[in-house]
Amino acid sequence: MSAQAPACQLLERQKDNYAALWVVGPPVDSWLIDQSAGVVSGDFDALREWQAKGKQARTPFDLAVGEPFGKEIVLFWPKAHQLGIWWLKWLCEQLPEGTPIEIVGEHQGGIKRVPKMLEELGMPWDKRDNARRCSLFTTHTAALDLASGNEASGNEASESAWQTIESSGLTLVSHPGVFGHGKVDEGTLLLLESIENSLPKKPLKVLDMGCGDGIISAWLAQRGHHVTAVDVSAFAVEACKRTLAANGLEGRVLCSDVFSALEGEQFDWIVSNPPFHKERDISYGPSQRLISTAPEHLNAGGRLIVVANGFLPYPDHLQRAFQDFQTLADNRRFKVYGAIKSQR
Repeated sequence: MSAQAPACQLLERQKDNYAALWVVGPPVDSWLIDQSAGVVSGDFDALREWQAKGKQARTPFDLAVGEPFGKEIVLFWPKAHQLGIWWLKWLCEQLPEGTPIEIVGEHQGGIKRVPKMLEELGMPWDKRDNARRCSLFTTHTAALDLASGNEASGNEASESAWQTIESSGLTLVSHPGVFGHGKVDEGTLLLLESIENSLPKKPLKVLDMGCGDGIISAWLAQRGHHVTAVDVSAFAVEACKRTLAANGLEGRVLCSDVFSALEGEQFDWIVSNPPFHKERDISYGPSQRLISTAPEHLNAGGRLIVVANGFLPYPDHLQRAFQDFQTLADNRRFKVYGAIKSQR
């Protein structure tokens, strides 16, 4: 089997150099899974694919600081450059100084900016290969310096990537790569405004689908509701946990691909600002699965509330799944839809 993703095709040219390869933040590619010994990723889908082939799969939050996981490391450069920098810092904290690292990525994804970023971190680099509109660089882990000029210890350097902002009476904690990082999404605020007056005083069992930094979960928990939050990103799951903790609130937070971790569970409300991008591509898959299977996870009379860009084709999906729906808010950029499961 040959590699399919362009960055993996570039790696395939180097395959004789790898004996026990660990990949960090990779795409799902069958050749890469077969070639590698394990994966570290924040993507639940990727972790599941590696596990299905009997390979080791960890999130960065599963590993204690300094816990070893491999000696042959390839980092796949992400679209979010700040996330790429975080991965570099985390690898420097996690692995012994001088551990070789290769970094691969597509030119359209910004891999050509990597040498400058490595230099800013004090990490040496060399260009190893270039093909398939991708580049492969080599470097090695180094002792990182903080702004004060002192060496960072423990996980101090990577911890600095976490940001807090204030919104809607809440402290939100976010991380590079998490939806809406560093700001509050306009659509999410419209959703919260649209349900403020219709939200029952009686505590509800609520699911926040695609929780991101946890603003919806925290807002609902602050009003006394029992919240379960899920996201396909381990970074979002960690951000949501931190947001709840920062506000002294409680909730259950899980990694899940839509409803995959919630088999058989039902809720009074499902609330979501569902994603429609996968890296640079538009993908309606998760939001379609959310809407089509939501009735199975709602109690009789339960509600689904979603917000979306006005151009997205959600009304058709809602009509098929619920037979009826309402537009609860519309500010021309975003629309909030509500649908109720029949009590019959």
